[in-house]
Amino acid sequence: MAKLSAQEIIDSLKEMTLLEIKEVVDLMKEEFGVDPSAVAVAAPAAGAAAAEETKSSVDVVLADVGPNKINVIKVIKEVTGLGLGESKAIADNGGVVKEQVAMAEAEEIKAKFEEAGATIELK
Repeated sequence: MAKLSAQEIIDSLKEMTLLEIKEVVDLMKEEFGVDPSAVAVAAPAAGAAAAEETKSSVDVVLADVGPNKINVIKVIKEVTGLGLGESKAIADNGGVVKEQVAMAEAEEIKAKFEEAGATIELK
């Protein structure tokens, strides 16, 4: 199998649907043990994360979008730093919005989502 260039990979991603791209990201997580979206979000917060490691942490999980999907997508973008497409995919499919968050920050995030009409679980 020939090695693909980075541009060829990007070109092939442009031809995929959001669900197909989500499958690729999930396979990357499984194959390499790395969440590409978490790396992009965690890099700026690396210093803050070290200070918060001593506190208990939880995953923020989107259980239900509620009636105001657009507002929820905006909150997902704000909280995660993801692009519009990735944020919409999370809103459409539910699941983990942010992993291993300090309890105080998780409560703030939960309040933002509830204000937008979504249901959030802290696990």
